[in-house]
Amino acid sequence: MKNYTITVNGNVYDVVVEEGASTGAAPVAAPVAAPKAAPVAPVAAPKAAPAAPAAPKATGSAGSVKVEAGAAGKIFKIEAQVGQAVKAGDPVVILEAMKMEIPVVAPQDGTVASINVAVGDAVEAGQVLATMN
Repeated sequence: MKNYTITVNGNVYDVVVEEGASTGAAPVAAPVAAPKAAPVAPVAAPKAAPAAPAAPKATGSAGSVKVEAGAAGKIFKIEAQVGQAVKAGDPVVILEAMKMEIPVVAPQDGTVASINVAVGDAVEAGQVLATMN
């Protein structure tokens, strides 16, 4: 048996590791003493969150071509504006998912008819982010 002192996130643990037989089994660690929890100061009740700003809606009628999110995430940046001409493959919106920036591109040449999201909005895969004509 071997004794170790391990610190995880500021908590100190004393563990005893028992060496296994020659069966190739992995060693098993068992805590000797559980750490004591730090005293918690009373916390005031959380305040109500301020109302989120409304997402910008189309200034004109929505277009017939949908620009949809390929994955769930948050809107990181809006690259195109309503009325802007875009070519197929041009980025319309930048989506952040799993700490990656993913461009959501125009599926074909056209004009942006509406932007249906705002920076910081959480979106689901398949959600319409913008429309084009």
